[in-house]
Amino acid sequence: MITTDFVKGSPCWLDLGVPDTGAAAGFYRAVFGWELEAMGEDDEHQYGVFRSGGKVVGGLGRLTEEGARPAWIIYYRTDDVQATVAEAERMGGTVRMAPMDAEGEGWLAQLSDPLGGQFAVWQPGSNEGIEVTDQPNSLCWTELYTTDADGAKEFYGTLFGWQTQDMPLPAGGGVYSLITPEGLSEERMQGGLMEMPADALPLTGGRPYWHPVFATDDCDGAVARVTEHGGSVQMGPEDAEGVGRLAVCSDPFGADFVLLQPPPQG
Repeated sequence: MITTDFVKGSPCWLDLGVPDTGAAAGFYRAVFGWELEAMGEDDEHQYGVFRSGGKVVGGLGRLTEEGARPAWIIYYRTDDVQATVAEAERMGGTVRMAPMDAEGEGWLAQLSDPLGGQFAVWQPGSNEGIEVTDQPNSLCWTELYTTDADGAKEFYGTLFGWQTQDMPLPAGGGVYSLITPEGLSEERMQGGLMEMPADALPLTGGRPYWHPVFATDDCDGAVARVTEHGGSVQMGPEDAEGVGRLAVCSDPFGADFVLLQPPPQG
């Protein structure tokens, strides 16, 4: 489970970059009930935060990076953004946005791993990160599709100290590697990574990518709202034993995310 007790390498923020923030706000309001709180009046760099039940669950900004696709970017906690960026570069990663001060709320940088998987890091100041996780309509898991699982485990393991545990998938479906923060127990598993061939990653032209998994208490209902409001479904809804009912979706701009309805308890 993901918690708001953020430690080194745990997901602590996520934001969505799209060309039309107004349309995106309407879509996510319809699907999850999120409300957007604008953070300024600057149209060129418009940014706001999504709230669910009054608590911050992520951010929304206008896509400004040339050539970038609309996507969710996941931020991982670091205690020293400069050192993390230097280490990522040393291991073959790329800096897409150099470390910058977010007006005292924290320091951030946006990076790519050696194969092009995009992610970001956050060193908190006055803002620790998102305010709710692992509840309906909030982040509950993070997932990397990559063309080199061993390389990804080495890169992120060195950068964040992640522990990984390999789990064979049913029917010869490959291996899924579960991610836990350094030194913590399996109860704090926060995500997974899976090796896939480049031709199975059409959203990015074969480049690895991260996406968020959002909890829902009604996967089928959420999928219906996705399609009703201009999004699309790549897979599901379907049941995964021991995991729950899930669907892989994209918003109207092509930014992908997963819906997960956990299995009944007891």
